[in-house]
Amino acid sequence: MRKMLIPAFLLLVPFIGSAQKKPITLDEIYTKRSFAASGVFGLNSMKDGKHYSSIFNDRAKNDTYVLKYEYASGLVKDTILKNSKLNYQGKTIQLDDYSFSNDESKVLIATETEPVYRRSSLINNFILDKKTSSLVALSENGKQKYADFAPDASKVAFVRDNNIFIKDLTTGDEKKITTDGVKNKIINGGTDWVYEEEFEFARAFFWSPDGKKIAYYRFDETEVPEISIPVYNNLYPEEYRYKYPKAGEKNAIVSIHVYDLVNGKTTTVDIGPEKDQYIPRIKWTNDSNTLCVFRMNRHQNKLEYLLANAQTGSTKLILTETDKRYIDVNDDLTFLSDNKSFIITSEQDGYCHIYMYDLSGKLVRQITKGAWEVTSLYGIDEKTKTIYYQAAEISPTKREIYSIKLDGSSKKRLTSAEGSNNATFSSDFSYFINTYSNANTPASFVLRDKNGKEVRLLEDNQKLKTQLSNYAYQGKEFIQVPMPDGLKLNAWMIKPANFDPNKKYPIFMYAYGGPGSQQVLDGWNGGDLWYQSIADKGYIVFCMDNRGTGARGADFKKVTYMQLGKYEIQDQIDAAKWLGTQSYVDAARIGYYGWSFGGYMASLAITRGADVFKMAIAGAPVTSWRYYDTIYTERFLRTPQENPSGYDDNSPINYADKFKGKYLLIHGTFDDNVHFQNSAEMALALIKKNKQFESFYYPNEHHGVKYRMQLQTMMVDFVLKNL
Repeated sequence: MRKMLIPAFLLLVPFIGSAQKKPITLDEIYTKRSFAASGVFGLNSMKDGKHYSSIFNDRAKNDTYVLKYEYASGLVKDTILKNSKLNYQGKTIQLDDYSFSNDESKVLIATETEPVYRRSSLINNFILDKKTSSLVALSENGKQKYADFAPDASKVAFVRDNNIFIKDLTTGDEKKITTDGVKNKIINGGTDWVYEEEFEFARAFFWSPDGKKIAYYRFDETEVPEISIPVYNNLYPEEYRYKYPKAGEKNAIVSIHVYDLVNGKTTTVDIGPEKDQYIPRIKWTNDSNTLCVFRMNRHQNKLEYLLANAQTGSTKLILTETDKRYIDVNDDLTFLSDNKSFIITSEQDGYCHIYMYDLSGKLVRQITKGAWEVTSLYGIDEKTKTIYYQAAEISPTKREIYSIKLDGSSKKRLTSAEGSNNATFSSDFSYFINTYSNANTPASFVLRDKNGKEVRLLEDNQKLKTQLSNYAYQGKEFIQVPMPDGLKLNAWMIKPANFDPNKKYPIFMYAYGGPGSQQVLDGWNGGDLWYQSIADKGYIVFCMDNRGTGARGADFKKVTYMQLGKYEIQDQIDAAKWLGTQSYVDAARIGYYGWSFGGYMASLAITRGADVFKMAIAGAPVTSWRYYDTIYTERFLRTPQENPSGYDDNSPINYADKFKGKYLLIHGTFDDNVHFQNSAEMALALIKKNKQFESFYYPNEHHGVKYRMQLQTMMVDFVLKNL
């Protein structure tokens, strides 16, 4: 489960003081887009590390370019391609996206892109040869998924109809290397729905370093139960069916294979006799005959690193990590070029830190240490033996960029401003683009060298700051909320303009609250902009990260294990009670809003917390974890068969009798993630208890609703009417 993505145009709206004239309205945000901001996005570092490419839209000429820029000066050094020149069989190809081959001699051009799920799309791909300026279709036989150049740029592999194909760019031959792919049965080279959503990858084939082999996943989802979703687009609605393993149900059987392009042989990798397990990652070492395979048990509390011989398929276990609760998988595995050691991140000491192991699985050293978390591993410059990473070392609510040597020495903080710092490094680590903001200052983009020294300012959005000088904007205030057991939880609040501490204000609470998430960050979040319109109407907006959220160590995050929802909602209830004791709060007027996991929390708030909350808005909520997928749900609860009380004791459906107050239930009918079934079952439970509530359903909409103006207006109106 993942949060909705916030539209990019909302990400950079600056703080303006309270003594302003105009209120920030929904019409300004969603219709007029008055707060659209400039940014530095979509930069692709080129192989020399001194240049990057980016798409430039020239509205005056009605054309789109891919340009080559110099990091140090920002000057355009070359035009890589013009969209108007992309002509194929008398037709201009519309550029959606692009990627280079390793040697940058060829460009893969994506067009006519059709999203499938969160990370997958059907695409018509074209190949532009920069040397000859020739443009050819990757395939004339239908759209493709996951197209990827071979390391030497001589071939492209892709998936179509659940099979893997290889296109030889020299001969033009298209070869199918798997033949058994069948929709809703067998998938080769791509993931099933649950792997794509929860293990966060979709392309499931990988070229060996020498380009002579392809390692790939095969999913047999024959026995996985299907879910059907009606699509309201014709006289008779259509039905969309796909495999979705709900908690406790059968998963796909996953196997790993290696295809040898030289001899045409396919080898099956030995991942053990157990079929009911996960393979959350595979990655080639620097040796084209050795593949690393992650093997994880279904409980997700044991992760094994296997090294596989690509010629024989035999495997050797080199490292095992266990946890009494669960292990979060990430992409931080890096094999060093000496082919003798590798780097990972792990929570094994209670906080996420960086470790080095040799290829036998022996610990060489723990590189970072402390009661704080490494939050991103950016990469390793092996020439200088330097690791670059992001951490929440100062506070769980802040982020800084650091470097440290492979031996754990010479740790250096590369950013000085406190708040949220992110980095995008050039391919050789000469430069990084530092995106910085705090809760009340919009993001600025600064190019820095590898030591953190500023090279040049890329964007500070000063124009937008000036433009918004006539609008009201109330800054976030950070506080810590005491819980009954003495624990303090991080929170922020937005107070109305001209706040009077002698008056009593209603509270509009918001939270996501899911495992490892964070909403209370000292960073700019344009998606919070609509809360300004609520604060302007006389409400205090409040958000708190409950137990189970991120950047405070494994024990804090994993305390919710086996009883997801119990501590999370109790913390929010206790926070509401604490707010109710404050002199400026009207304790009889506290409402709650959340989407996805937050919608689950909102539904618990108006049932288990009905004595505290007057109103709740639940968007796309899980209402019983029995309805959600295996990987996410069982990671935190195990199966319903093993832990029925963990599922049922924390389901808002089972507290319908406690419901009172005002409740708005919102859901898209084509939500492939949190199925509409969740809201239907919640509604039925309330109906059976003769409870009155409101609901709104978006036909054919997914987990994130695109009709923002209508949605946000409806929610604000509901708040004004019922809080």
